[in-house]
Amino acid sequence: MTASDLRALHHGRTVGDPLVLPGPWDADSARVLAGAGFPALATPSAGVAASLGYEDGATPAAEMFAAVARIARAVSVPVSADIEAGYGLAPRELVERLLAAGAVGCNLEDTVDGVLVDARWQADRLAEVRAAAGDALFVNARVDTYVTGVPEGTDQEAETVRRALLYVAAGADCVYPIGAPAESLPRLAAAVPAPLNALARPDGPGPRRLGELGAGRVTFGPGLQRRAMAALREFADGLRGA
Repeated sequence: MTASDLRALHHGRTVGDPLVLPGPWDADSARVLAGAGFPALATPSAGVAASLGYEDGATPAAEMFAAVARIARAVSVPVSADIEAGYGLAPRELVERLLAAGAVGCNLEDTVDGVLVDARWQADRLAEVRAAAGDALFVNARVDTYVTGVPEGTDQEAETVRRALLYVAAGADCVYPIGAPAESLPRLAAAVPAPLNALARPDGPGPRRLGELGAGRVTFGPGLQRRAMAALREFADGLRGA
């Protein structure tokens, strides 16, 4: 499967029917999700980190790319990889390692070491990634204004739109304002000329409602891995009491 296949899945969708991309954290969970009929998958860096024994953000690049490769090999649907801020790799090397792992898409966030980076610097980096990848990668530009925060006195929604527009102009296929409140999604979707990725949370609107609010793509972060671990803990507690 190619980036073109993944790109095509994002377009021509009707309101209320976003592309739903569950997040596998290993090869076995990828097989389960692909077997359930999902047309593509998106790895969560936090979920992969937990499965490898690391805290979120602490996975060595080599181990993350190896995990992505195992997931991509396990399924016949497109796989997009969450590669955090890119592990300090130069754009060409980043693209080469993604493609070698079998990923046809990626998330790149604009927070480095807990700090929101300059938007134009991030746009330049995205443009370099696009130039190195050509059409071989679907690039989802994560906008961290709602999770890392913005400087005091800055309008959060306006800054989100400003960054999103810069990233789309730089070649991003999709933008991901992670943590954006549901009430902001219609305005963000109207302002940004690219599919909008929304995060589905257990206590928030479901995928269909997020689609109605403007999301063209819905992902879950590490939510599925955490639910699986919660189910395992419940089962383990039951075994102890049996």
